[in-house]
Amino acid sequence: MAGPRKAFNCGAIAGGHDARTEKDVSGSHHMAKVESRAREPPVLFHKVNNESSIIALAVSEARLFAGTQSGEILVWSLDTYERLRSIKAHHRSVLSLYVSNAQGLLFSSAGDAIVNVWCTHGLNRLYSIYSTYDVGDLFCVAYSASLKTVYLGAQNTSIQWYNLEDKDNRPTLDLTRHPIIRNHAFFDSKGPGGTPTPRLAPTSEPCSGDGQYLEIDKEDIVQYAHNGYTYCMLLAGGSEGHALEDEILISGGGDGTIKIWSLKEASGAISHLKTLESGDDSVLALVLDDTLLYSGRLNGDINVWDLETDQLVRRIEAHTADVLTLCICHGSLFSGSADGVVKQFTSRYECMHEWQAHDHLVLASIMTVHREKRIFVTGGNDNCVAVWDVGDNSNEAQKLTSRDNGEEIIHYELLNFLSQLVALRTVSSKPEYAQDCRRGASWLKNLLKEFGADTDMFSTAGNSNPVVFARFKISSTRRKPAKTILFYGHYDVVPAEDKQQLWISDPFMMHGMNGYLYGRGVSDNKGPVLAAIYAVAELVTEKRLNSDVVFLIEGEEECGSRGFEETIRRNKDKIGVIDWILLANSYWLDDDIPCLTYGLRGVVHATVEVTSHRTNLHSGVDGSLRINEAMKDLISILAILSDSDGTIQIPRFYDSVLPLTRDEDRSYTAISKALVSRDPNRGDARHLAEQLKGRWREPSMTIHRITSSGPTGSSVIPHTATATLSVRLVPRQTTSTIQAALKETLRAAFAKLRTTNELIISIDHTAEPWLGVKTNKIFQVLEEAVVDVWGPVGHQRRGSVPAAKPKSNTTAKTTPGTSASLTNGSDHHSQATADSPTSPVSPYEPQTPIKQSWKPLFIREGGSIPAIRFLEQEFEAPAAHLPCGQASDKAHLDNERLRLSNLYKSKEIFKRVFCDLPLR
Repeated sequence: MAGPRKAFNCGAIAGGHDARTEKDVSGSHHMAKVESRAREPPVLFHKVNNESSIIALAVSEARLFAGTQSGEILVWSLDTYERLRSIKAHHRSVLSLYVSNAQGLLFSSAGDAIVNVWCTHGLNRLYSIYSTYDVGDLFCVAYSASLKTVYLGAQNTSIQWYNLEDKDNRPTLDLTRHPIIRNHAFFDSKGPGGTPTPRLAPTSEPCSGDGQYLEIDKEDIVQYAHNGYTYCMLLAGGSEGHALEDEILISGGGDGTIKIWSLKEASGAISHLKTLESGDDSVLALVLDDTLLYSGRLNGDINVWDLETDQLVRRIEAHTADVLTLCICHGSLFSGSADGVVKQFTSRYECMHEWQAHDHLVLASIMTVHREKRIFVTGGNDNCVAVWDVGDNSNEAQKLTSRDNGEEIIHYELLNFLSQLVALRTVSSKPEYAQDCRRGASWLKNLLKEFGADTDMFSTAGNSNPVVFARFKISSTRRKPAKTILFYGHYDVVPAEDKQQLWISDPFMMHGMNGYLYGRGVSDNKGPVLAAIYAVAELVTEKRLNSDVVFLIEGEEECGSRGFEETIRRNKDKIGVIDWILLANSYWLDDDIPCLTYGLRGVVHATVEVTSHRTNLHSGVDGSLRINEAMKDLISILAILSDSDGTIQIPRFYDSVLPLTRDEDRSYTAISKALVSRDPNRGDARHLAEQLKGRWREPSMTIHRITSSGPTGSSVIPHTATATLSVRLVPRQTTSTIQAALKETLRAAFAKLRTTNELIISIDHTAEPWLGVKTNKIFQVLEEAVVDVWGPVGHQRRGSVPAAKPKSNTTAKTTPGTSASLTNGSDHHSQATADSPTSPVSPYEPQTPIKQSWKPLFIREGGSIPAIRFLEQEFEAPAAHLPCGQASDKAHLDNERLRLSNLYKSKEIFKRVFCDLPLR
């Protein structure tokens, strides 16, 4: 039988290498050198990983489907690249996928000799089609929407079909002829001794569950359609205005031929029209551009046929490895090969781009336009799907102005500009990045101006970074004075040197993977800031901005907001009257439940230094009881600040701490129960509630580091010892009172030492604690927006294996909870998504996802934001805090990230607040 079988081949992809030569075969066979253009290849826009090879791809209007070697169909959102579903669709590898958007159908063919038909929305199986012959692997599937007929190409060289309109007129099925039940001619044949090898019991019953079983009639088969495997097929023509008036089926086989088949209108039956022959190399992929048919071949060539003349007009020596997939988009041909290379060719068959798309085989590809953006998707046996940006669908897509009324600002613009902003290394704590910080401020100012805001740059004292100011005016004039919402954020970030190479990519080059964006600042705070800006910009475009919106975006938040207060007071007249304050600079408690933050602890950061008039001494030569050592003195006075249980020993420190009310206690209980109900591994709800109280509403003290003069690890008595510490405050405590008490306590303890050394205490920066009012109008509007945008979630966390019930141990001391203990890990699929469950689902078992309406958790946080309480007091306006990110965002750490769903939905929440709050 001609043509070797290629592993996992499906003929649905595009890739490339540079075209070495091309042959003009329209007359004489001359060789022409094809020069690659020195252009940059398409950019990797996003990447999703899997545990097995990606063999087939298909797209609907909003979803990306992938067929895998393990028999699953994976479903991702084209907006967020978050996995929505994982269906155990077949018993063997899924080899081909086909989507009929007009009828909302997804067709899958596999190595188990079955074609399943799915609803693209609900992903429930509608039909399961099989043949009574041992067809082997079903390499390809196609569907004629006009004839309601499914076509499949098989390993046994046949082409078979089934007319879905005739499904109810067929005789009763004999399911003993189903491929999973019937005896296989080879595998169930008798061995030595006359007995067959025992069969393994199927993991699920093939004849139960969703969908109707359909058996292909023996008359609806063309045996030996090719003298080799039927690798690929496509339908062409038949639509109004197409050069091919009648719909035809085109198939490619392992015998090197392409066959054209006519389709009978009544039944969908095929009849052979013609054969296109050009050598013996297997035809592994087909794609059609009007009347030009491209075929990818086993030897790396791509043949170009004119179907109007049945003439081979070009042979492109495109790859050095087998061409496994082809795509066409706006005159460009994309090809993918068995060495992982993808190439893009111009309409003149010149290699335009070439890049290594996958580590090994490029097994599938597809081109689509989503939200005005052309994207090219590839899949390979390196277990990943890669999404490539191949340019905008129109030159208008990147314009920020001159939009039609109501036109949506597409998501890709937001991602493009976030990528640009992340690339600016706005590290406020390092002087070498001062210019980057200035560029970041200018970049934001220009973006806000392009969107229609009145902008300015407020200079700060000293060398501090400027504050970006912008005002968007209300869309319509009203008799009453317009309300004003102030949005506060920051563009500076913490360092990300990555000297230990712990990041998965350059921290200042945004990288999309598995539905997340990775990069320094994507979550803290550049992503939320841009989401708020885009929310206002869309409202301006739609003429629905019902208030003035002021943006104050500073560049020193990570350094304690140096110079911010003075700058705001100096420019208060220009900022004007403020009615509400909104910020988004924190995270959910876990990865599943949206939150609203109504309280933050304050902080006093201090440096305590003990210094001697002596130089550094040698402990062996000069060590003595009579020497007052700086390090000993420092440790002595630090030790009196807290007892062994961590209780702070500063006199009258706890006097102003608010007592725990009954309602507040109930809220902690409700929060902890909500968290534990979704993941019992978090432990006892009562213990978790106590841990949250300790982190949110109780003050604490931390000694961060102790340093000394002299060489590290030597026998030196340092002449200077320095400690940095922080005291976290809670509402009713004030930074002025606490820092004064801290200094007084340390000085009193130092005086008792009767040392000759000197004590120096400096306050580095402070932030007042903040406690918002949950019943305020801005919190009410935020709560409604969160509920509307995020929608319902499952009642409990779903997984392929039920979570074990934790063992109770009342005698053991509980481990203090941390933010890390509430995250679900990088591979956790959050339930906070508006789509279906993400756990693997079997089509053979009815699924009833548990859904419930819920509200966001009202939480407090242990961290501090210096500006929030200051702005609230300065403008006499209530503040509210919307956490945009998840607990696993790893802000300030390696591989900081933000989920695309959180970015987009935060933008929608901001949009609703800016629109609805002024109308209340």
